[in-house]
Formats: sequence, structure tokens, C-alpha cells
Amino acid sequence: MGKKLALNVFYNLAIFFCMLTAYWGFEHARYEFLLAALFAGAILVVLKIKLIKQVKETQKPK
Repeated sequence: MGKKLALNVFYNLAIFFCMLTAYWGFEHARYEFLLAALFAGAILVVLKIKLIKQVKETQKPK
């Protein structure tokens, strides 16, 4: 469970970094950074949702 907690923290930090990068890319008209950050952020959000579903499944009583 500790590994999943660490992975969740990593996903949160990475998503935050992608948001900062996307904002910076938009403000400086560097659209390649904006697109890359949005793409990476979307992938990270999908992975985070999968992780949340896995954790919920392990906590369900059988």
C-alpha cells in the first residue's frame, strides 16, 4: 500500500507540474510546450483514476 501512496503523490506532483508548464507555454506563446503538457497531464490523470479504482477494489470487503 505504501508504493501506491507514493505513486499517488508522484501523480499529483506531475499533474501540477504539467499544469504549470501548460500555463507557461500559453503565456509565452510556446504552443509545443502547451500541447506536450496537456497530453502528458491527460495521461497522468487517466493513470491516477486507474490507481484510485485499484485502491478502492482492495478496500472492498469480500
